[in-house]
Parts: sequence; structure tokens; C-alpha cells
Amino acid sequence: MEARIVSDPAVMMGKPVIQGTRVTVESILERLAAGESEARVLNAHPRLCREDILSALSFAARFLRSDVVYPVGRQAA
Repeated sequence: MEARIVSDPAVMMGKPVIQGTRVTVESILERLAAGESEARVLNAHPRLCREDILSALSFAARFLRSDVVYPVGRQAA
């Protein structure tokens, strides 16, 4: 499924995009995180399909599984 995600330095500064589009994984995630429905994202980007959204989510999950620490703020002890 993630084969739909590509990165090319000549397209959107190399950010991961849905193949054949200029729609970034980042923009899909931001829209979903803002509370937009899958249907609204698809309506805003007619070239996308449900599998593209699922691919973006899968790509992000796989990326976050890497052994990198992402500081997101401190919790009080």
C-alpha cells in the first residue's frame, strides 16, 4: 500500500507525496488531525482515493516506529 507514497526532490521539495499528485502526506495528516472527514479530504483532492489516505497513515506510522526521539514537551514529574 505504501508504494503509493513517493519522494522526489523536484516535487514539493522532496516531501513524501501521493504518487502522481502534489498532495503531501503531511497535508493529508494535518487535515485529518484538524477533524476533517475522509470524505472531505477526498472531495478537496479529487485525484485521491481512500487507499491513498490509508497509505499516508500507514507511512506516518511506519516512520514514527523508527528509533528516533521526538521531543514533544515535558511533563511535570
